[in-house]
Amino acid sequence: MSEKWKYEPPTSRQIEDAERLARELDISPILCGLLIKRGVTTAAAAKQFFRPRLTSLHNPFLMNDMDVAVKRLNKALGGKERILVYGDYDVDGTTAVALVYKFLQQFSSNIDYYIPDRNEDGYGISKRGVDYAYSTDVKLIIVLDCGIKAVEEIAYAKSLGIDFIVCDHHVPDEELPCAVAILNPKRADSTYPYAHLSGCGVGFKFMQAFAMDNGIPAEQLYSLLDLVAVSIASDLVPIMGENRILAYHGIKQLNHGASTGLRAIIQVCGLGEKEININDIIFKIGPRINASGRIQQGKVAVDLLIENNLRAALEMSEQINMFNEARKDLDKNMTEEANRIVEQLENFEEKRAIVIFNEDWHRGVIGIVASRLTEVYHRPAVVITCSGDIATGSARSVTGFDVYKAIESCRALLENFGGHTYAAGFSLKVENIDKFAKCFEEYVSGNILPEQTDPIIEIEAELDFKDITRRFFNDLKKFNPHGPDNPKPIFCTHNVYDYGTSKVVGRRQEHIKLELVDNKTSNVLNGIAFGQSEQAKYIKSKQSFDICYTLEDNTYKHGEVQLQIESIKVKKDK
Repeated sequence: MSEKWKYEPPTSRQIEDAERLARELDISPILCGLLIKRGVTTAAAAKQFFRPRLTSLHNPFLMNDMDVAVKRLNKALGGKERILVYGDYDVDGTTAVALVYKFLQQFSSNIDYYIPDRNEDGYGISKRGVDYAYSTDVKLIIVLDCGIKAVEEIAYAKSLGIDFIVCDHHVPDEELPCAVAILNPKRADSTYPYAHLSGCGVGFKFMQAFAMDNGIPAEQLYSLLDLVAVSIASDLVPIMGENRILAYHGIKQLNHGASTGLRAIIQVCGLGEKEININDIIFKIGPRINASGRIQQGKVAVDLLIENNLRAALEMSEQINMFNEARKDLDKNMTEEANRIVEQLENFEEKRAIVIFNEDWHRGVIGIVASRLTEVYHRPAVVITCSGDIATGSARSVTGFDVYKAIESCRALLENFGGHTYAAGFSLKVENIDKFAKCFEEYVSGNILPEQTDPIIEIEAELDFKDITRRFFNDLKKFNPHGPDNPKPIFCTHNVYDYGTSKVVGRRQEHIKLELVDNKTSNVLNGIAFGQSEQAKYIKSKQSFDICYTLEDNTYKHGEVQLQIESIKVKKDK
């Protein structure tokens, strides 16, 4: 395998702290070492990490402008003003709109929602959307998961007598829009204790503050946490701190009381009989919600997420599933074309970034294609398409490299841009594409570290097979849900041997089903190595080799632990 294994042994101080924590918690020192790597260093913090409590959520009024936002919302509801809930067309935006709309609908019938059309409106707040609000006598717009850079559009709305409350989590510019309130934990002057909420998470905090101010039981809002969990997983925000509390309880809600719309998506995904986890959201639920905004109109996703009739929701889910199938076809074809373009790029081996353009590509899928290129070539990737004179680009990054800053460095060439550390979007004039490609490459070349362009497997701890007990595994499962800042731990074990029963499996004989022992115990452990059948001959030779892996439940042998093997190192690799 080509991946480099990266392992940093714990320091003597970390070993001492892990052993102390192990005595206090009565769990393995190895697991305590994982806690310490996550910044969890006391028994009290560990208990909160393993059993996140909703009572530990931060006071929403610690967020700048929250008191002003609640006061303006109270005024709108008290005066029976028409309110428009406006959000982005991706998973984060549509779940945010669904949450705020569903919660406020209990207190007002004079409320509407709007999701911009990717082609007609473009990203974020548009003049077209403001005109729609004006034509329907809207006096207050609550915008979610976008708006932090919509200076001109919000000024235009103000000239029409429409107020804005911005709930966003993207990085702001120096100039903020003239909204009544701007709720964004990434504001330069932010006083909020946690900076990494999703867009839906910011909407949740707004509704939490509104509920507190009006004496509304928190349980009425907590029933919508399934939407927050879907946004956190899909938007790949860190799953530590407040996000861990929201995701933990949101996944519980998803499994034991999901809203009708999400229940219907779960059924269509074939997950109806399964305990939903974070990967199910990332790879199955989220893409289907996203597909409506990518292929047709994001409003369809909100229509589904707020639907209360299961039969209607199932019909809508089938439609969204069709959008997802169409998205997959586009994804496959565009990715193949993109790979061909990359292979023909001049001096490609010398470049630290990928920037490619095709005017015929579907703008709803370019972000996915950029992700594919990043996965294959291990460097930041930008995919651009156009409509008329304006091009739209989507960027994705590699671990540890801030692609938003790379895009920002080219701002003089851009019409608009926004995003996060690992994903960003922008628009520019077609005539500036070549200049942008040069500028982007220069920034990446000057700022990316050599190891960030190598495929690396981060190993968290070395284990002997004797360490892998059922109790160890049960305690390890308490680290769920996993995500950025709390990845699923990858372990390694040295000098393991085939027990004599390992075999190649799969339709094309591409996988290895393993039964392994190490030289320190007689424990036989089952494992599966996907796509690594080229190592089978060596494994069957009875020589020792090293493995790195995650620990999973064996779905075929209930109660057994299985090694999901990420990489195999044989003697010739060492």
